[in-house]
Amino acid sequence: MVLSLLLRNLPLQHMSITDCSTPRSPTSATTPSIIDLPLGHICISLPDHVNLFARHLNNYLLPARSSANQPIQSRCNDKVTLTISNDIFTAAQQCLASCCVADKLRLTKETAQQWREGGYTLTPATPPQPIGETGRPAKPLLVKPADVPRRGLGSEAGRAALIHAITHIEFNAINLAWDAVYRFRGLPQQYYSDWIRVADEEAYHFALLSERLQDLGHHYGDFPAHNGLWAMAQKTADDPMVRMALVPRVLEARGLDVTPGMMQRLKKAGDEESVAILEIILRDEIGHVEIGSRWFKYLCDERGLNPASTFRELVSAYFIGELRGPFDYTMRQQAGFSTEELEALEKLAAQPAID
Repeated sequence: MVLSLLLRNLPLQHMSITDCSTPRSPTSATTPSIIDLPLGHICISLPDHVNLFARHLNNYLLPARSSANQPIQSRCNDKVTLTISNDIFTAAQQCLASCCVADKLRLTKETAQQWREGGYTLTPATPPQPIGETGRPAKPLLVKPADVPRRGLGSEAGRAALIHAITHIEFNAINLAWDAVYRFRGLPQQYYSDWIRVADEEAYHFALLSERLQDLGHHYGDFPAHNGLWAMAQKTADDPMVRMALVPRVLEARGLDVTPGMMQRLKKAGDEESVAILEIILRDEIGHVEIGSRWFKYLCDERGLNPASTFRELVSAYFIGELRGPFDYTMRQQAGFSTEELEALEKLAAQPAID
């Protein structure tokens, strides 16, 4: 971020831009030395009075290499993509694309802070790209949901497996929030403020859980996980109304139903540290689901649609035979669900699963 600001404010006549893929002749003593910043295939030649400071920044921003026995979030072999842009969509894309967990957390925090300080515009530099796979580390191994191992909470390994599963959900939630910012254009400024806040809070949740995993002798990536959340993001990439209905209000809202029970089981197992973290996450997740509810209803109103019937139709179309109860009415009502919507969920959950 700081380097981006440095380049943004440096007069163009003071730097030259070249294609990194083109062979360069060795620089002479009088030629400004070149820092290869990973701006696509672009390299920037900086003058000597800026070069030393930029090199120090470059060394700080590039992820460090470390030994294989360290946490996976510290083993970052991809370069941070720095962009000369002040629009929030490019910044969101940068956060999405980072495969290094440590970089994704840092970029999320910095981008959220700069947004709050008015450092980004809503004028896009480029249109959104078709959705693909998001930036993620090489581990965890992604498997089918049914193949994710389930263990009891009576052992430390079982508790670690549960915490890892929640950690993976929070990692996906960071990407889901940034994609909601990046992909959907032309919405009110508050929409982007809301989802940037969600990304920032999900990154905080991930950091808390990651630290707890280390206390339990594990790291993010040690257990298999599934890709269900991002798969639904791909299915809903063409319409923000559908995205708001199905990702925050169905998939993420499930946490409102099951987290209290998990907390009770962990408390029974004597794991008060994990319970304290889940209390923070549950409190914030009510707000995150409420954001999805509010913008779903806003988009329905924009199109002259009834939110309750539209929600029922979308859930029926995308989750036929897959919805599971019970549903926590109190928390879901705090998160913006109507009684009509909750009754519709009950009926849909009663439908038999499809083989």
